[in-house]
Amino acid sequence: MTGKLGRVARFALVGVVNTGVYYALYLLLRLLLPYLAAHVTAFVLAMVGSYFLNCHFTFRTTPSLRTFLLFPLSNVTNFVVTTTGLYALVTWLRVDQGVAPLLAAVVAIPFTFIVAQLVLLGRRKPTAPLIKEEERTS
Repeated sequence: MTGKLGRVARFALVGVVNTGVYYALYLLLRLLLPYLAAHVTAFVLAMVGSYFLNCHFTFRTTPSLRTFLLFPLSNVTNFVVTTTGLYALVTWLRVDQGVAPLLAAVVAIPFTFIVAQLVLLGRRKPTAPLIKEEERTS
């Protein structure tokens, strides 16, 4: 799995693992905390694991303090969408608290990939052409 497609596939696999970790933590923490507090705590803990998995497995880059501190930006959209979705599903649509976070998470995934890639890899400059434009016309 190389190239852009491989990176997307690895990101999806990390996302599945991360969702499993989040969901297990959420269910355990819900025994001790209200559902929204359990959601926030599980989300933060799973995000730390996601950072390291994405560095090593998805984007194959070395973790650094800078990217670790910036990585949560890749989850802001995810967090807002899942938290709002969780609240709406549980409060207004009466969806079970155990199922609602999984439903809410689906919408934010593409946005998270784009921002994670920017944070962990930075902006890539386009490669220079092999032949300068003026050499082609002469």
